[in-house]
Amino acid sequence: MATRSLWRAGRSLALVSAAVCGGGAGAVIATSDDPPTTLKLFTAVPIRLVRDSVTAASIIVDYEYSLWGLPEGSVERSKIKHEVHVRSAHKLQELCFRNGGIYIKLGQHIGQLEYLVPQEYVQIMRESMLNKCPVSSYDQVCEVIKKELGDTPDKIFSEFDRSPIASASLAQVHVARTHDGQKVAVKVQHSHMTDTAAADYATVDLVVKTVHQFFPTLDYRYDYAGAFVPAGYLSMVLDYRKIRYRRSRCQELDFLLEAKNSEKCLDNFRKLSPHIADYVYAPKVYWNLSTSKLLTMEFMDGAQVNNVKAIQRLGIQTNEVAKLVSQAFAEMMFRHGFVHCDPHFANLLVRPLPSSKRSILGKRKPQLILLDHGLYKELDFQTRTNYAALWKALIFADANAIKENSVKLGAGEDLYALFAGILTMRPWNRVVDTAVDHLVIQGDDNERSELQMYASQYFPQIAELLRRLPRVILLMLKTNDCLRAVNNALMHGSSLQTFLIIGKVSSESLIEAKLLQKKSLLCWLNVWFDELLLGARLFGMQIALWLLQLRKALPW
Repeated sequence: MATRSLWRAGRSLALVSAAVCGGGAGAVIATSDDPPTTLKLFTAVPIRLVRDSVTAASIIVDYEYSLWGLPEGSVERSKIKHEVHVRSAHKLQELCFRNGGIYIKLGQHIGQLEYLVPQEYVQIMRESMLNKCPVSSYDQVCEVIKKELGDTPDKIFSEFDRSPIASASLAQVHVARTHDGQKVAVKVQHSHMTDTAAADYATVDLVVKTVHQFFPTLDYRYDYAGAFVPAGYLSMVLDYRKIRYRRSRCQELDFLLEAKNSEKCLDNFRKLSPHIADYVYAPKVYWNLSTSKLLTMEFMDGAQVNNVKAIQRLGIQTNEVAKLVSQAFAEMMFRHGFVHCDPHFANLLVRPLPSSKRSILGKRKPQLILLDHGLYKELDFQTRTNYAALWKALIFADANAIKENSVKLGAGEDLYALFAGILTMRPWNRVVDTAVDHLVIQGDDNERSELQMYASQYFPQIAELLRRLPRVILLMLKTNDCLRAVNNALMHGSSLQTFLIIGKVSSESLIEAKLLQKKSLLCWLNVWFDELLLGARLFGMQIALWLLQLRKALPW
């Protein structure tokens, strides 16, 4: 019955969209300020809508009939479920590639949700969406460069590699060399992006809402397509991006803004976090060879942050990289209030710190290279301090402070425990556990299954929580997902050291905020006491960390 309903829903969607687009298209196109672009939109929407509906129906039918009658928990059911997960993930992958644009972004984000989405989806999306996106032809690249810079690539550059070294949802990157011999990376926007961005938002939004309307329980049924388990989350992220598109005319498509973001990011580290400024880097921008659709940057050599073997070949320890990533993003969130919100694997490179020398053991210090600065979010002072206070409370298992700051951020008094669980991927009893390693995730299959079970069990409440939260906090959740995936790749789980860093930076930022607000003698005494208390607590956690490491190292 459910399957037939979905097929009818998909068919109805296609027919309605065709009727609306066909019947009203002539009038709208004729009165539009930009008829060619409007025509492209009316052409793109029904095609994408049909693809979306057919793919959704196909996935759900596959689950419905493949698992029909198989006992829950049986070996045969587990085997068949794995096969359906793989088939469905490939169908979703094909849909993302065929539609491109925002679909690639959503596919990338699914690849980061390893504790919510079945591993088959995570693995397939992660392998394909970050480095194997569809590419524009060389003729299309030439067309963009000539339009933006006034001439063809072979005239603008002394060398220009026709094959891109990377391609993403919005653009692709070519290696080139300037006439003065500098090796550069040229980021060229896909020529179709501006025309189809609005259509992408419209069709994805419509399909998510339609699937939810016809199948309200689908959001939290784990057996049904894992791709739809985080549907509420993705719809909230999509809704945020759609509003952002309307307000800013799609800032991610403005490469000059991206260039300014990269410079502001480094400037923040130099001014507000000088102790790690040398350890964080962004490529130099060649402004004379950059426009809103073309960005020419210094070419960077480095290992992708999840490539453990490549990092080790550079003489860098992976635990040092994990610490640096945690430190850099904690500084952005809690001190700068200007956050890089797309830290997936392809956007983070690691190289040896240029000024460092090898230690006696042959090790080098790492430098983190931040790429793709198109998606940043600025946190106002109140949001930043509340978010820092919440993370401090989570690290030190302070239940009252967790509730207080969760409520301030919009979770409400009834869902604050769930909000803490989403941030940490820990059940409430672990969140408030006083053990020093209460937030550490081991990353094994049993723990992953437990987390997916919680996500399935509480998904209605999760959807309600995500509806309440401010858009900026939704984007912080997305950033947390990416950082959690990075940490898991480097450490095969999470590490206590990471939480020590978050606790230290969040606490220090709150102390600095107090000093900015009040400058009385009593305030100074309170701050001094807070610093003493923080130092004692962090020292205690560090001792506990050393003892845990010693216990693991001992043979008995």
